[in-house]
Order: sequence, then C-alpha cells, then structure tokens
Amino acid sequence: MGMGDIKALFSFISGLGLFLYGMHLMASGLQKAFGQKTRRFVSYITENRLLGVFVGALITAIIQSSSATTVMIVGFVNAGLLSLTQAAGVIMGANIGTTITAWLVSINEWGSFFQPDIVASLCIGIGALLFYGKNQRKQVIGSILIGFGILFFGIEIMNAAIIPYRTYPFFVEGFALIAQNPILGIIIGILITALIQSSAASLGILQILAMNGLVSWNSGLFIILGQNIGTCISAMISSISANKNAKQAAMLHLLFNTFGALLFGAGFMIFFQLYPSMGKTNIDSVELAMIHTFFNLLTTVILYPFAPVLVKLTQKLIKEEETGSLQVHPLIGLDPRILQAPGIAIEQAQKETGNMADLVIQNVAACQKAFMDFNAHKIEEVYANEQQINQYEKELTRFLIHIESARLSDHQKQQQRYLLYVISDLERIGDRCKNIAELSEQMMKDGNTFSIGAYEDLEIIGKQSMQTVRFAIQYWKDQKQSIYYKETEKSEQMVDQMETQLRDKHIRRLSMRKCKVEAGVIFLDAISYLERISDYAMNIAQYTKEEANLSTEKGGA
Repeated sequence: MGMGDIKALFSFISGLGLFLYGMHLMASGLQKAFGQKTRRFVSYITENRLLGVFVGALITAIIQSSSATTVMIVGFVNAGLLSLTQAAGVIMGANIGTTITAWLVSINEWGSFFQPDIVASLCIGIGALLFYGKNQRKQVIGSILIGFGILFFGIEIMNAAIIPYRTYPFFVEGFALIAQNPILGIIIGILITALIQSSAASLGILQILAMNGLVSWNSGLFIILGQNIGTCISAMISSISANKNAKQAAMLHLLFNTFGALLFGAGFMIFFQLYPSMGKTNIDSVELAMIHTFFNLLTTVILYPFAPVLVKLTQKLIKEEETGSLQVHPLIGLDPRILQAPGIAIEQAQKETGNMADLVIQNVAACQKAFMDFNAHKIEEVYANEQQINQYEKELTRFLIHIESARLSDHQKQQQRYLLYVISDLERIGDRCKNIAELSEQMMKDGNTFSIGAYEDLEIIGKQSMQTVRFAIQYWKDQKQSIYYKETEKSEQMVDQMETQLRDKHIRRLSMRKCKVEAGVIFLDAISYLERISDYAMNIAQYTKEEANLSTEKGGA
C-alpha cells in the first residue's frame, strides 16, 4: 500500500467520522425539538401494537438510529414500561424509521442542485446564522441544519476518496465475488454494520460505493439484508446485563430481521436466477434507498400479523433465569438504556422522584409514630425506608448527571437541575426522620418518658411539619396548583413559630422539674428536627416555584 493509498484511507475514515458526527448533531437537534413529546409518543405504544409501529418509526427518524431505538426499547422492557408484545410493534417500526438516512444520502442524485458540496454549504451557512441567534427554537433548527451539512461534507469526502479506486481490482473483484455468493454478501453486511454499530452509516458507505458504479444489484441487495441483521448486534450486547424480558426484546429484534432477510434473500435468489442480466446491472444510491425502504416496509407488513408467534418463539428461546442469576435493581425504571432518549429519561427520573417523595412522606409519618409511641416496629420501618431513600438519592443523581445535556432543551435542562435539588432535600428529610427514630430508640433504651404537655406539643408540631411536607410535594407534582405553594409557605411559618414557642415552653417545664433533663434534651432535638423537615419541604416548594416561573418566562421552550 503506497502513501497515496494510505492518504485515501484516512480521508475516507475522516469522511465517515464527519458523516457520523453530522448524524449525531441532527439527532441532538431533533431530540431538542421533539424531546418533550417523545414521552407522549411512548405512552401511545401501550394502546395497541399498530400504533407502536408508527411510534417506533417516528422515534427512529428523530434519533437517527434503529440500533439506538432498539437499545432504548430493551431499556423500557427491562424497566417494566413495556411488555414484550408492545415492544414488538416498536421494533418493527424502528426498521422503517431508519430508511430516512438512506434517502438523505441519495439526495445528491436527485439533481445537480443537490450535490453534496452545495447542500452542505447552504445548510451550514443558514444553520450557523440561526444557531448564533438568541431565539432557542431557531438555535435548534440551526443545529439540525449544521448537522445535516456536516453529514453531506462527510459524504463528499468519502466519495472523493473512492473515485480514484473505481477500477481498483480489490473493489471490482470483491463485488463480483459477492454477486456470485449471496451468503457472503449477507455476512459482509452483518460484519460492517456490527463494527460501525450503525446500519444507517453502513448503508451510507454502500451507497457511496454505488455512486461510483461499484455495486451491482445482486451484490447490493444481499449486503442490505446483512446490514439489517447486523443492526441487531447493539441491542443483543446491551441486553446481556438486563433481565429476561429485555433479553427477549433483543432476541425478538434479531428474529424479526433475520426472518425478513431469509424471506427476501430467497426471493432475490430466485429473481436473479430468472433474470441474471438484471443482477449484473449497477445499482445507484437512490435505488438502494428505494430497495431498503421497500424491504423494511414489506417485511413489517408480512410479519406484523405473526408478531404474537415471534413473541412466543422468543420466550421459548430465552427462558426463565435460574434464581439468583440476575440481581434486579429496585429502581428498574432508571435503566441506563433509556438515556438514548434524554427527554424520556428526564420523565422517568421525575416519575422515580415521585416514588421517592411518596416514600419520604411515609417515613415522616412513621418516624413520628415511632417517637410518640416508642414503637420498635416503626423504628425498624424508618431505618429500612431510609436505606431505600438513600438508594433513590444515589441512583437518581447518577442517572440525571449522565443524561446528555446537549440533547436537552432549555426547559429540560431546568427540569434536570431542579430535580437534583429536590432529590437532595428529600434525602435530607429522610435523614431527619432517621434522627427522630434514633431519639426514640435512645428514649426506650434509657427508659425515659415525656410529660403529658410535652407529648401534646410534639403531636401538634409533628402534624404541622407533616402538612408542610405534604403541601410541598403536592405542589411539586402539580405546579399549576399555586395554592399548594401558599399553603406550604403558611405551614412552614407556623412550624417555625411553634418551634420557638415550644422550646421556650419546654425550658420552663424543665426549670419547674416537670420533665427529666435527659428527656428534655431529646425533646428539644426532636422539635428541631421537625422544624428542619419543614424547612427542607419549603425548599422543594421554592425550587418548584422558580422552575415554574422560568418555564413561564421562556414559554416552556
């Protein structure tokens, strides 16, 4: 290999890098534009399988990768958000959605105006003007156009690197060999797609070779079939650490694409036996895009009625795991595969934060019951809940900081930031509940009791502190009900006043020896913890109000 060949190879690789980066930028922009709607799209899946096909196609068109969509669906199944039957429709739709990229690559053969250098320059120029403006919607459109332009620069560079090698024996003889051996074409399609981890990019390379007259019909078609099988590799790898249902979702994708490839592979073989001259004719990039679209649409139409059969076959192939073979994480709704769709990831984090908040309310009630009744069972309940609250805090924080902010709109970035604040204060409330349970345990150990007046005071401030927490969390769950913010603020002020008054009142009881000193110190610690619980709840309401105000100012952008 001479220096010129090495230069051409690196040029082709750099073009491929730009192509993939352009796809990434386009996907980021599209997710910013549609991210807040993707959760709604996913909710449609639960209604019927046919809607799932449309949703799968739409999400794949947005994130520009059927592999990413399927990995995400594996995450949904693993998280219990979708059943295997519901996932079947989405997986079928993902294959349809991925055909968009092939049409984008073939655009340069639509006419002289659509040459890659013209399209790239135009898109990047307009995109840059929009991107550096102040309007967020225009910035998102600008980033999509810039990604689109970079994608076409990548195509142009790859195409330029291939042109000198149109008659190179390696390509000519290689494609001739594939034309004579369809199985080899399928294997090459599988290997290249598995290596690049993108069927769209793999097909894009094939289309660029086709633009240079290197690909015949009977080689290109079988490579496409292999690419459709190769795109399943990402989901299969991703499912290794997942539960049985997620493994089945990945296997379902593989079975669907494999059966489609076998069905059409047999059909193509028969066709080219009948019309051998057609097989030897060169295929262009537009024809490849047409065949790719036709293949995926028709495969879905043919196999859609047999989806239940494929599901049953999958369940037989991937059976129940042995006990202890997989440790299922309690927070299964936070499957990292969902990070493929940042907008949905934010929604899932909110949902799990809501579960955390419900557990915190339960623990506030439990710690007060433990303290008032010296109830050992309630103390253990508080400790167990606190461990789970800590786990929520750790896992939610880890999940949120791994969401790719580049794919989030400004509103979603606000949600991400304020969610972290809310999670932190919920965890602090959990800590204070544990402190109160520890005080109760200490009282039981020492055999101390409070005076009747002290019990009455603890009950009053405890109920009011609980009210603050309930109002704050209700406001967080429903920002439109501003009355809950006012009630939270009012309740928190009452707790502050009570804490001061009860502290003075209890000191007088101590001076009059109506309460033991040891118990008196614990009483003062208890009302201090209850006051802090109320303060943390007020913080949550304040964060919620700030987020709501920012959303209103920016129109929820």
